[in-house]
Amino acid sequence: MSEGSVRIGELLRQGGRSFSFEFFPPKDEAGEEVLWRSISELEPLRPTFVSVTYGAGGTTRDRTLAITARIAQETSMLPMAHLTCVGHTTDELARILGALAGSGVRNVLALRGDPPGGPGTDWVSTEGGIEYASDLVALIREVSDLSVGVAAFPEGHRDSPTLENDTAILKAKHDAGAEFAVTEMVLRASDYLGLVERAGAVGVDFPIVPGIMPILNFSSMAKMVELSGREIPAEVLARLEPLQDDPAAVRAEGIAIATELCDELLEQGAPGLHFYTLNRSKATREIYSALSVHA
Repeated sequence: MSEGSVRIGELLRQGGRSFSFEFFPPKDEAGEEVLWRSISELEPLRPTFVSVTYGAGGTTRDRTLAITARIAQETSMLPMAHLTCVGHTTDELARILGALAGSGVRNVLALRGDPPGGPGTDWVSTEGGIEYASDLVALIREVSDLSVGVAAFPEGHRDSPTLENDTAILKAKHDAGAEFAVTEMVLRASDYLGLVERAGAVGVDFPIVPGIMPILNFSSMAKMVELSGREIPAEVLARLEPLQDDPAAVRAEGIAIATELCDELLEQGAPGLHFYTLNRSKATREIYSALSVHA
């Protein structure tokens, strides 16, 4: 059984290095098998916590709840459920929070979520719902005793007009009661360090954990980075573009780049690393075992 009452915010503040993994609810039975195989392969690494994402517009709500509850009840790992504002009234959100607490889950990542039309499209309000992640944080604090994390963006959220505006939004989430943040995938260590510096300057003093996603496939990563309104750094392109016709070489170099990035982030004081696993464990295990911290 996992330590259900443990709060991730408190764990991160204790100063040890955190290693965590993110999964998403699969669409079918085959995906379910892949997910649970990955979970069992990563469990021996004794992650600080693991998180389960929430589909656009709450489309995976029941599966997110079921997977998070099962991790809480059947594994030694500490689970965190994602929760978004999209498509939910405040009453529905309160019910979901009650269901999480009732299943032994004690940690939640509060997100505004992407608009129903996808990243970059206009936000659609839900009648009787919530507009901002900071309001969701406040609601969680009001109706539950869950530990609350939020998202942070190394280069600013794609909808934020300026980095100052983005930092002000992070501050609002902090002031509403968030205890820690996990970033969108970090592409350069300097972007993460800039975020931490900006946050500290406005009084955001909670731990900010960098998100890591290795480039295993060039075109799919390019698409993912574009969706977040960013570009793959020139220094990364310079290493990967010459290998584009050799998928195995791209994967190996992508793992090497991610490992170097992780080492640099930890060296520069990051409280840990949060791996976006895409429900596969191999690349994450390779990077984890290659980190200098284990040398």
